[in-house]
Amino acid sequence: ADPGIVASGGPRFFGFVIGGSVPASLAADWLTSAWDQNAGLFVLSPAAAVVEETVLGWLCELFNLPEGTGMGFVTGGQMANTTCLAAARQAVLARAGWDVAAQGLTGAPRVVVLAGDEAHVTVHGALRLLGLGDAGVGKVKSDGQGRMLADALRDALRSAEGVPVIVCAQAGNVNTGSFDPLRDITRLARAHGNAWVHVDGAFGLWAAASARFRHLLEGVSAADSWATDAHKWLNVPYDSGLAFVRDTAAHRAAMARTAAYLQRSSTDRDNYEWTPEFSRRARGFTVYAALRSLGRAGIAALVERCCEHARLFAERLSAAPGVTVVNEVVLNQVLVRFEHPGSSVEEGDGWTRQVISRVQSDGTCWLSGTVWHGRTLMRISVCNWSTAREDVERSAAAILAAHRA
Repeated sequence: ADPGIVASGGPRFFGFVIGGSVPASLAADWLTSAWDQNAGLFVLSPAAAVVEETVLGWLCELFNLPEGTGMGFVTGGQMANTTCLAAARQAVLARAGWDVAAQGLTGAPRVVVLAGDEAHVTVHGALRLLGLGDAGVGKVKSDGQGRMLADALRDALRSAEGVPVIVCAQAGNVNTGSFDPLRDITRLARAHGNAWVHVDGAFGLWAAASARFRHLLEGVSAADSWATDAHKWLNVPYDSGLAFVRDTAAHRAAMARTAAYLQRSSTDRDNYEWTPEFSRRARGFTVYAALRSLGRAGIAALVERCCEHARLFAERLSAAPGVTVVNEVVLNQVLVRFEHPGSSVEEGDGWTRQVISRVQSDGTCWLSGTVWHGRTLMRISVCNWSTAREDVERSAAAILAAHRA
């Protein structure tokens, strides 16, 4: 299998947004496999249930989420967004007099979904799975860095007056790393009356751990639901997604189900009541281990170190002729364009693709590409706990060598 294994857990892997595995979480993952627990019911794994409840408390404190928020462990961002938006659908329709869990969507009041025009694809995937579809999504204009424009949202909400609304905000644009203006978004949604604010914070929510970066999340605690991944910036093994919902009644109404053959607990947490899955891996152990080993200070240091590495990438690359960093490097994402003097847009696209291909073939580091605002770009994401300054210096040199070749 070795030739087909990608070193995505290594310190010079900068593709997509993929973390590594801190040692404590890797050890916990081995134990999780050895214990082989089905974490769906308390009776099947009391330890898994207690650990997940403990993790919930720690993460709500870390992210500054409201006391009493509920949480479910899922596979990743796709299912975290789906879980949160299922609760959102349940809540806004209930306020309109419709129980979607009991009655389904046939004949239900129309739900308007408002999302930034650079919302992540998993948000749209979740809306499809929930029967809300692409046609029901209003795309709210973003600025040049991918941040939702509050004025555009205000206009969209006015057009949806009297209609149940779900607003999908973003904490960490997958291309630029930018954050939507969460305080403005939540304030406007509250003024609407029947609007739910969901925050897709797959990697950006972890910025809350850092005093240097948590200002980017100003207003996040006023939202209604939040999705993130522990297998990104917390650096636990795959897979580990987290769905947080303020309204636990809506959360359980959307997810919980029962049967006579289940030995449910009347006093303790049955994990299956908070996620689409029933039988599942005991994902809480790896997150518990990472949080215990790193602590708040360790997570903050990890976030800040990755962001410093991203800025170093931007500094080294932008100093070279024909290389442009096109985004504001506010977090851990760097977008890079490669061109020759006098080249056309199409020629620049082709050359950027060629540089990416050369770097991937070289093997010094690995990164991916994207198309953003109509231009082909290299996308560098720094997310690994073990990445050091020398990894960035070596990788930047390899990228520039591919550009000069």
